[in-house]
Formats: sequence, C-alpha cells, structure tokens
Amino acid sequence: METMLQLRGVSKTFNPHTPDAVEALHDVDLGLAPGEFATIIGSNGAGKSTLFNAITGAFLPDAGSIMLDGHDVTYWPAYRRAAAIGRLFQDPLKGTAPHMTIQENLALAYMKGRHGGPFSRLTAGDRQLFAARLAELGLGLEDHLDQPVGLLSGGQRQALTLLMATLVTPRLLLLDEHTAALDPATAAKVLDLTNRVVAAHGISCLMVTHNIQTALQMGSRTIMMAQGRIVLDLSGAGRQGMTRDRLVAMFRQRTHHELDSDRILLD
Repeated sequence: METMLQLRGVSKTFNPHTPDAVEALHDVDLGLAPGEFATIIGSNGAGKSTLFNAITGAFLPDAGSIMLDGHDVTYWPAYRRAAAIGRLFQDPLKGTAPHMTIQENLALAYMKGRHGGPFSRLTAGDRQLFAARLAELGLGLEDHLDQPVGLLSGGQRQALTLLMATLVTPRLLLLDEHTAALDPATAAKVLDLTNRVVAAHGISCLMVTHNIQTALQMGSRTIMMAQGRIVLDLSGAGRQGMTRDRLVAMFRQRTHHELDSDRILLD
C-alpha cells in the first residue's frame, strides 16, 4: 500500500540510564496512506504528543525510521520537515503572531509554503486568495484582513491557524488536541471546519483528541496509545458501530490495565 507517512520501530527514552528515565515511545509502527484521516486517543503520558514531536523532528529517535512522502526524514532537522508538515496545538495562542494582522499572518504562512522569503511581495491575487479562503471559514474574517490577530476569539484564532497550516496544502497535517481549549459549541464548529478542509484538499491527517466520540466519528481510523505503544488500531468494519464502552473494554483486554483517564471517561 502506498504511504504518505511510515514509522517503523520508532523508540524514544528520555533521561536514559538515570532514575528519571521515561520510555516515551516503544517500537512504534504506523503507516498513513495519502489522504487518510486517523484519530489518536490515549491518557496523559501515553505518547501521543511525543509521537507528533518525533514526526516533526523535535528530537531524534533512539531507534527506528520515519518516512514522509517517500523520503527518509529520520535525521532531518525540524526546519527541513516544516514545509511538508502543518501542525496545530491545543493552545489557540500558538501558531499566530498576535500583534500582526490577519493578512500578515496569512502572508507568512503562504510565503513559507511557497518557499519565498518572509518579506516577499504579495500580489493582488494573493490578497484575493486570502479573502476567498477566509470566507470559507464562515466567520466573517474576510472583511477584517487588517485586524490584529490578538483581538480574535479563541475559536476564530484556531480556525485561522488551521487555515494557515493548510493555505499551501501540506503533505501531512498534525492536530494536537486543537479543540481542547475551546467551549463545546466552538469546538464543534472547528471540528466541522477541520473535516471540510481536510476532505477538500485530500490532506493526510493525524488528530489527537481526548474525546472518544470525536475519535470514533472523525476520519476513517482510530488509534489508541498507552505507555508509548499503539495498543489498538481500528478501521473499516472493526470501527463501525464502536462505542465508548466497547473501546474501553478492548483497551482493558489488550493492556490488562484500566483506562484511568477521567478526562477521557467523563467527557
């Protein structure tokens, strides 16, 4: 099967050979097809964000390899991978420059994606593109291109960050609990927007979430992590009709541990 992302045997231990040693990833194998959208769920410390950090090059793995779009990027620095990978974080304040305008933020993302310099000249066509893509968000931001981003609400800012990450279509989009800091109504709007943007541009996407229902409804595949390992990987018939209780029971059967995350169980 053709893959956009392929991890083979990726492991990482922080503070090795010390009393504070933490095995964050253990022999992780993961493949993601072009255009595939998979969700990832797990308790705090399961390795979800560490997995994303390995993919983006925040650190070098102790073992294993990472292939992106046919290239071995295992030892590529983060800046070299950045042009191919878009990432959103939980905090809406990350990913944008608050004292710059909406248009200026979009220009930075656009020029980065086109490999231009940060001060490359924008054309009238570029500005029309920004307005058109903002209009697709349905938030009225296309009429406020000169407004500082710091004045936007959390939901508006996260929607803008999603647009910035996909303005020039990335090879891979990583969503790291990007709706966790939003109220339920705003989170639902951003998730709907996420679905539309990912589908419209055929982007390969991994999305971390703490919400089991979201994990089972978004995309076409759900991965569950525990103690730095992938313990469940559901798609097709195995995912269809899956419920929270059944997923928790499968987790217990595979790991011989209870899922002890109140954030997941009570959401």
